[in-house]
Amino acid sequence: MDQTKTSIENMLTVSSSPHIRSTDNVGRIMLDVIIALVPAAIVGIYYFGINAAMIIALSVVSAVLSEAIFQKVRKKEVTISDLSAVVTGLLVAMNIPASAPWYLPVFGSIFAIVIAKQLFGGLGHNWVNPALAARAVLLTSWPTQMNNFTQPFTDGVSAATPLASGEFPPLMDLLLGKMPGTIGEVCSLALLIGGAYLILRKVISIRIPLVYIASTAIFLFVFGAEGNTILPQLLSGGLLLGAIFMATDYSSSPLTAKGQIIFALGAGLMTALIRQYGANPEGVSYAILLMNVATPMIDKFTASKVFGSVK
Repeated sequence: MDQTKTSIENMLTVSSSPHIRSTDNVGRIMLDVIIALVPAAIVGIYYFGINAAMIIALSVVSAVLSEAIFQKVRKKEVTISDLSAVVTGLLVAMNIPASAPWYLPVFGSIFAIVIAKQLFGGLGHNWVNPALAARAVLLTSWPTQMNNFTQPFTDGVSAATPLASGEFPPLMDLLLGKMPGTIGEVCSLALLIGGAYLILRKVISIRIPLVYIASTAIFLFVFGAEGNTILPQLLSGGLLLGAIFMATDYSSSPLTAKGQIIFALGAGLMTALIRQYGANPEGVSYAILLMNVATPMIDKFTASKVFGSVK
Protein backbone atom coordinates (compact mmCIF):
# COMPACT_ATOMS: atom_id res chain seq x y z
CA MET A 1 0.00 0.00 0.00
CA ASP A 2 2.80 2.42 0.90
CA GLN A 3 4.60 1.62 -2.34
CA THR A 4 1.43 2.31 -4.35
CA LYS A 5 0.90 5.63 -2.54
CA THR A 6 4.50 6.65 -3.15
CA SER A 7 4.20 5.74 -6.84
CA ILE A 8 1.03 7.85 -7.24
CA GLU A 9 2.65 10.81 -5.47
CA ASN A 10 5.58 10.63 -7.85
CA MET A 11 3.22 10.65 -10.83
CA LEU A 12 1.11 13.60 -9.69
CA THR A 13 2.41 17.14 -9.21
CA VAL A 14 0.22 19.74 -7.56
CA SER A 15 1.10 23.34 -8.41
CA SER A 16 -0.50 26.73 -8.83
CA SER A 17 -1.79 27.95 -12.21
CA PRO A 18 -1.09 28.14 -15.07
CA HIS A 19 -1.44 24.42 -15.77
CA ILE A 20 -1.24 24.75 -19.57
CA ARG A 21 2.37 25.31 -20.55
CA SER A 22 4.14 25.89 -23.84
CA THR A 23 7.72 25.32 -24.93
CA ASP A 24 7.65 28.72 -26.64
CA ASN A 25 9.46 31.61 -24.98
CA VAL A 26 10.21 35.21 -25.90
CA GLY A 27 13.49 34.29 -27.58
CA ARG A 28 11.88 31.63 -29.75
CA ILE A 29 9.04 33.93 -30.78
CA MET A 30 11.42 36.78 -31.63
CA LEU A 31 13.62 34.40 -33.62
CA ASP A 32 10.57 33.41 -35.65
CA VAL A 33 9.82 37.09 -36.37
CA ILE A 34 13.43 37.62 -37.48
CA ILE A 35 13.21 34.58 -39.78
CA ALA A 36 9.95 35.92 -41.20
CA LEU A 37 11.55 39.32 -41.93
CA VAL A 38 14.63 37.84 -43.63
CA PRO A 39 13.01 37.49 -47.11
CA ALA A 40 11.95 41.16 -47.15
CA ALA A 41 15.38 42.24 -45.88
CA ILE A 42 17.19 40.18 -48.53
CA VAL A 43 15.02 41.62 -51.31
CA GLY A 44 15.58 45.15 -49.97
CA ILE A 45 19.36 44.65 -50.02
CA TYR A 46 19.17 43.06 -53.49
CA TYR A 47 17.23 46.02 -54.93
CA PHE A 48 18.84 48.93 -53.07
CA GLY A 49 22.38 47.64 -52.52
CA ILE A 50 24.95 48.27 -49.83
CA ASN A 51 23.11 51.30 -48.42
CA ALA A 52 20.20 49.09 -47.40
CA ALA A 53 22.54 46.60 -45.73
CA MET A 54 24.28 49.40 -43.82
CA ILE A 55 20.97 50.85 -42.61
CA ILE A 56 19.81 47.43 -41.38
CA ALA A 57 23.12 46.83 -39.58
CA LEU A 58 23.20 50.30 -37.99
CA SER A 59 19.59 50.02 -36.88
CA VAL A 60 19.96 46.58 -35.27
CA VAL A 61 23.27 47.41 -33.54
CA SER A 62 21.87 50.73 -32.24
CA ALA A 63 18.77 49.00 -30.87
CA VAL A 64 20.73 46.27 -29.08
CA LEU A 65 23.34 48.65 -27.64
CA SER A 66 20.79 51.21 -26.48
CA GLU A 67 18.78 48.52 -24.68
CA ALA A 68 21.87 47.05 -23.02
CA ILE A 69 23.22 50.46 -21.95
CA PHE A 70 19.85 51.69 -20.67
CA GLN A 71 19.28 48.55 -18.60
CA LYS A 72 22.87 48.61 -17.32
CA VAL A 73 22.61 52.26 -16.25
CA ARG A 74 19.33 51.56 -14.44
CA LYS A 75 20.90 48.46 -12.84
CA LYS A 76 18.32 46.20 -14.40
CA GLU A 77 18.80 42.77 -15.88
CA VAL A 78 20.17 43.05 -19.42
CA THR A 79 17.71 41.20 -21.65
CA ILE A 80 19.20 41.59 -25.13
CA SER A 81 19.46 37.79 -25.39
CA ASP A 82 15.68 37.60 -25.87
CA LEU A 83 16.20 39.13 -29.36
CA SER A 84 13.36 41.63 -28.95
CA ALA A 85 15.78 44.54 -29.49
CA VAL A 86 17.00 42.88 -32.70
CA VAL A 87 13.39 42.66 -33.94
CA THR A 88 12.78 46.33 -33.11
CA GLY A 89 15.96 47.43 -34.87
CA LEU A 90 15.12 45.32 -37.91
CA LEU A 91 11.59 46.76 -38.11
CA VAL A 92 12.91 50.32 -37.79
CA ALA A 93 15.24 49.64 -40.73
CA MET A 94 12.40 48.13 -42.77
CA ASN A 95 10.57 51.47 -42.44
CA ILE A 96 13.44 53.66 -43.71
CA PRO A 97 14.39 54.36 -47.36
CA ALA A 98 17.79 53.10 -48.48
CA SER A 99 18.90 56.65 -49.32
CA ALA A 100 18.56 57.84 -45.71
CA PRO A 101 21.69 59.17 -43.94
CA TRP A 102 23.30 57.03 -41.25
CA TYR A 103 21.90 58.99 -38.31
CA LEU A 104 18.27 58.21 -39.12
CA PRO A 105 18.42 54.47 -38.32
CA VAL A 106 20.60 55.22 -35.28
CA PHE A 107 18.24 57.85 -33.87
CA GLY A 108 15.16 55.82 -34.82
CA SER A 109 16.34 52.69 -33.03
CA ILE A 110 17.43 54.58 -29.92
CA PHE A 111 14.06 56.34 -29.78
CA ALA A 112 12.18 53.07 -30.30
CA ILE A 113 14.07 51.26 -27.55
CA VAL A 114 14.56 53.97 -24.92
CA ILE A 115 11.48 56.18 -25.31
CA ALA A 116 8.79 53.89 -26.75
CA LYS A 117 9.83 50.69 -24.97
CA GLN A 118 12.09 50.93 -21.91
CA LEU A 119 10.67 54.10 -20.33
CA PHE A 120 7.28 52.35 -20.17
CA GLY A 121 8.68 49.29 -18.45
CA GLY A 122 10.31 47.29 -21.20
CA LEU A 123 9.04 44.38 -23.26
CA GLY A 124 5.33 43.75 -22.76
CA HIS A 125 4.62 47.19 -21.30
CA ASN A 126 4.94 49.40 -24.39
CA TRP A 127 1.55 50.85 -25.32
CA VAL A 128 2.50 51.63 -28.94
CA ASN A 129 4.59 49.70 -31.42
CA PRO A 130 8.16 51.00 -30.91
CA ALA A 131 9.19 50.77 -34.56
CA LEU A 132 6.11 52.67 -35.73
CA ALA A 133 6.61 55.31 -33.06
CA ALA A 134 10.16 55.73 -34.34
CA ARG A 135 8.96 56.02 -37.94
CA ALA A 136 6.42 58.69 -36.98
CA VAL A 137 9.13 60.72 -35.21
CA LEU A 138 11.53 60.34 -38.13
CA LEU A 139 8.84 61.45 -40.59
CA THR A 140 8.14 64.52 -38.48
CA SER A 141 11.78 65.40 -37.84
CA TRP A 142 13.34 64.57 -41.23
CA PRO A 143 10.48 64.57 -43.77
CA THR A 144 12.74 65.22 -46.77
CA GLN A 145 15.14 62.36 -46.02
CA MET A 146 12.31 59.98 -45.08
CA ASN A 147 10.54 60.69 -48.38
CA ASN A 148 13.61 60.47 -50.59
CA PHE A 149 12.99 57.14 -52.30
CA THR A 150 15.12 55.59 -55.04
CA GLN A 151 14.50 53.25 -57.93
CA PRO A 152 15.72 49.66 -57.48
CA PHE A 153 19.10 48.86 -59.08
CA THR A 154 20.04 52.54 -59.36
CA ASP A 155 22.63 54.54 -57.51
CA GLY A 156 20.60 57.27 -55.84
CA VAL A 157 18.12 58.04 -58.63
CA SER A 158 15.18 59.61 -56.78
CA ALA A 159 11.63 58.58 -57.62
CA ALA A 160 8.15 58.87 -56.14
CA THR A 161 6.42 55.84 -54.68
CA PRO A 162 3.36 54.50 -56.53
CA LEU A 163 1.08 55.86 -53.80
CA ALA A 164 2.60 59.34 -54.06
CA SER A 165 2.56 59.47 -57.86
CA GLY A 166 -0.73 57.64 -58.36
CA GLU A 167 0.91 55.61 -61.11
CA PHE A 168 1.05 51.93 -60.26
CA PRO A 169 3.42 49.49 -61.97
CA PRO A 170 2.20 46.07 -63.21
CA LEU A 171 0.95 43.70 -60.52
CA MET A 172 3.94 41.40 -60.96
CA ASP A 173 6.30 44.30 -60.22
CA LEU A 174 4.22 45.15 -57.15
CA LEU A 175 4.48 41.55 -55.93
CA LEU A 176 8.23 41.34 -56.56
CA GLY A 177 9.01 44.84 -55.29
CA LYS A 178 10.35 46.55 -58.41
CA MET A 179 9.35 50.03 -57.25
CA PRO A 180 10.54 52.84 -54.96
CA GLY A 181 9.78 52.52 -51.26
CA THR A 182 11.32 51.78 -47.89
CA ILE A 183 13.71 48.86 -47.55
CA GLY A 184 11.21 46.39 -46.15
CA GLU A 185 7.91 47.38 -47.71
CA VAL A 186 8.50 47.01 -51.45
CA CYS A 187 8.29 43.23 -51.96
CA SER A 188 4.75 42.07 -51.22
CA LEU A 189 5.61 38.44 -51.99
CA ALA A 190 8.41 38.38 -49.41
CA LEU A 191 6.12 39.91 -46.78
CA LEU A 192 3.36 37.39 -47.53
CA ILE A 193 5.84 34.53 -47.23
CA GLY A 194 6.97 35.91 -43.86
CA GLY A 195 3.35 36.30 -42.73
CA ALA A 196 2.51 32.73 -43.76
CA TYR A 197 5.50 31.48 -41.75
CA LEU A 198 4.37 33.36 -38.63
CA ILE A 199 0.81 32.03 -38.98
CA LEU A 200 2.01 28.44 -39.48
CA ARG A 201 4.28 28.81 -36.45
CA LYS A 202 1.26 30.22 -34.53
CA VAL A 203 3.25 33.31 -33.58
CA ILE A 204 0.43 35.48 -34.91
CA SER A 205 -3.21 34.90 -35.79
CA ILE A 206 -4.44 35.62 -39.31
CA ARG A 207 -7.29 37.65 -37.76
CA ILE A 208 -5.69 41.11 -37.57
CA PRO A 209 -3.81 41.06 -40.92
CA LEU A 210 -6.79 39.66 -42.84
CA VAL A 211 -9.37 42.04 -41.37
CA TYR A 212 -7.01 45.01 -41.65
CA ILE A 213 -6.21 44.42 -45.33
CA ALA A 214 -9.80 43.54 -46.27
CA SER A 215 -11.30 46.52 -44.43
CA THR A 216 -8.78 48.87 -46.05
CA ALA A 217 -9.92 47.63 -49.47
CA ILE A 218 -13.60 48.05 -48.57
CA PHE A 219 -13.19 51.54 -47.13
CA LEU A 220 -11.06 52.66 -50.08
CA PHE A 221 -13.93 51.65 -52.36
CA VAL A 222 -16.49 53.37 -50.11
CA PHE A 223 -14.42 56.58 -50.10
CA GLY A 224 -14.31 56.69 -53.89
CA ALA A 225 -11.07 54.98 -54.90
CA GLU A 226 -11.16 53.67 -58.46
CA GLY A 227 -11.75 49.93 -58.56
CA ASN A 228 -8.66 49.19 -60.62
CA THR A 229 -6.42 50.94 -58.05
CA ILE A 230 -7.58 49.10 -54.92
CA LEU A 231 -5.46 45.94 -55.35
CA PRO A 232 -2.36 47.96 -56.32
CA GLN A 233 -2.93 50.11 -53.21
CA LEU A 234 -2.99 46.99 -51.04
CA LEU A 235 0.33 45.88 -52.52
CA SER A 236 1.92 49.34 -52.26
CA GLY A 237 3.34 51.25 -49.34
CA GLY A 238 3.60 49.79 -45.87
CA LEU A 239 0.20 48.08 -45.63
CA LEU A 240 1.42 44.47 -45.70
CA LEU A 241 4.46 45.26 -43.54
CA GLY A 242 2.25 47.03 -40.99
CA ALA A 243 -0.61 44.52 -41.04
CA ILE A 244 1.61 41.45 -40.63
CA PHE A 245 4.48 42.61 -38.45
CA MET A 246 3.35 45.67 -36.47
CA ALA A 247 -0.40 45.64 -36.02
CA THR A 248 0.02 42.16 -34.50
CA ASP A 249 2.39 43.33 -31.76
CA TYR A 250 1.32 41.52 -28.56
CA SER A 251 1.76 44.47 -26.22
CA SER A 252 -0.06 47.13 -28.23
CA SER A 253 -2.95 45.16 -29.77
CA PRO A 254 -6.12 43.87 -28.06
CA LEU A 255 -6.23 40.55 -26.22
CA THR A 256 -9.64 39.25 -27.28
CA ALA A 257 -10.72 38.03 -30.71
CA LYS A 258 -13.55 40.57 -30.82
CA GLY A 259 -11.17 43.34 -29.77
CA GLN A 260 -8.66 42.38 -32.46
CA ILE A 261 -11.36 42.58 -35.13
CA ILE A 262 -12.41 46.04 -33.90
CA PHE A 263 -8.74 47.09 -33.83
CA ALA A 264 -8.14 45.88 -37.40
CA LEU A 265 -11.34 47.49 -38.69
CA GLY A 266 -10.34 50.80 -37.12
CA ALA A 267 -6.86 50.59 -38.64
CA GLY A 268 -8.37 49.85 -42.05
CA LEU A 269 -10.75 52.80 -41.74
CA MET A 270 -7.96 55.19 -40.69
CA THR A 271 -5.62 53.98 -43.44
CA ALA A 272 -8.27 54.46 -46.14
CA LEU A 273 -9.23 57.88 -44.79
CA ILE A 274 -5.64 59.13 -44.74
CA ARG A 275 -4.85 57.72 -48.18
CA GLN A 276 -7.96 59.18 -49.79
CA TYR A 277 -8.30 62.51 -48.02
CA GLY A 278 -5.05 63.18 -46.14
CA ALA A 279 -1.91 64.97 -47.25
CA ASN A 280 0.11 61.83 -46.52
CA PRO A 281 -0.21 59.21 -49.31
CA GLU A 282 0.61 56.38 -46.89
CA GLY A 283 -1.34 56.36 -43.61
CA VAL A 284 -0.44 52.93 -42.21
CA SER A 285 1.89 54.11 -39.45
CA TYR A 286 -0.51 56.69 -38.06
CA ALA A 287 -3.51 54.38 -38.40
CA ILE A 288 -1.88 51.63 -36.32
CA LEU A 289 -0.54 54.11 -33.75
CA LEU A 290 -4.02 55.62 -33.30
CA MET A 291 -5.49 52.16 -32.74
CA ASN A 292 -2.63 51.35 -30.33
CA VAL A 293 -3.83 54.28 -28.24
CA ALA A 294 -7.38 52.90 -28.37
CA THR A 295 -6.35 49.37 -27.38
CA PRO A 296 -6.92 49.73 -23.59
CA MET A 297 -10.45 50.99 -24.23
CA ILE A 298 -11.12 48.18 -26.71
CA ASP A 299 -9.88 45.62 -24.17
CA LYS A 300 -12.08 47.15 -21.47
CA PHE A 301 -15.28 46.77 -23.50
CA THR A 302 -14.51 43.39 -25.10
CA ALA A 303 -13.05 41.49 -22.14
CA SER A 304 -15.02 38.40 -21.09
CA LYS A 305 -16.86 38.57 -17.81
CA VAL A 306 -15.25 36.67 -14.96
CA PHE A 307 -17.39 33.64 -14.03
CA GLY A 308 -19.37 34.37 -10.88
CA SER A 309 -18.50 38.05 -10.80
CA VAL A 310 -21.09 40.66 -9.79
CA LYS A 311 -21.25 44.41 -10.37
